[in-house]
Amino acid sequence: MTRREEIERSLITKFRKDIYSKFVKAVADYELIKPDDKIMVCISGGKDSFLLAKCIEELIKHGKFKFEAKYVVMNPGYKKEIIKQIKDNAKILGVDIEIFDSDIFEVANKLAPEAPCYMCARMRRGFLYNKAKELGCNKIALGHHFNDVIETSLLAMLYSSEIKTMLPKLHSDNFPGLELIRPLYLVREEDIISFARYNNLNFINCACKFTENDKHDGKRYEVKMLIKDLNEKNKLVEDNIFTALDNINLDCVLGYRKGDEKHSFLDDYEK
Repeated sequence: MTRREEIERSLITKFRKDIYSKFVKAVADYELIKPDDKIMVCISGGKDSFLLAKCIEELIKHGKFKFEAKYVVMNPGYKKEIIKQIKDNAKILGVDIEIFDSDIFEVANKLAPEAPCYMCARMRRGFLYNKAKELGCNKIALGHHFNDVIETSLLAMLYSSEIKTMLPKLHSDNFPGLELIRPLYLVREEDIISFARYNNLNFINCACKFTENDKHDGKRYEVKMLIKDLNEKNKLVEDNIFTALDNINLDCVLGYRKGDEKHSFLDDYEK
């Protein structure tokens, strides 16, 4: 058995319950993939996106309907050794990647030197949507996972004064006909890390040359540590945060927005 085959086997045996079954459940529950879809799987070079690629490959081979996937790596200005590592991992995993270049790192740093990460994220999305259109894809798959969802939700509450979350799918506002999906929505980061360690895989992190000396990602790291601390006191904290996002009681909130409309609890208070 080749190393690639061993990795693929581990996904559907040792990690079936914690990873692959949760991937399949998210795809089904949130209707993320449908027959004849053509999906551009975005690979950053990190553990999450490469795992997503392997899950998508497995679903193509053994799923109940046919769909197509393209595995794309955008090079925003990585160093040569980073590109080599991405190519090496793709070869080990047997993922047929296409790499296209951009100058996002340089431009983002010039436009927003104090906050290049925010600008980089916005620019990445535009480049990826354009590439998906070029390839004739109707969906873009990203590797965001369960922990990204709950961390983003707390970030919005603590730093943006609103309750919102990272949805499992959404339509593009600027690219009609394109949809963004997150098939790892129910998969926990700790299990992704376990998968990588079990298979002796070494993936890149951010790899941005402007933030490579930073140990942590600011506010997101603070929230991650907050959740970790709470989870040590109550093992249900992560599940409760996630479930709360699907269990909002509108009778017991001060207000909410729907589109451009703002609603208050006072609207129906005297009725």
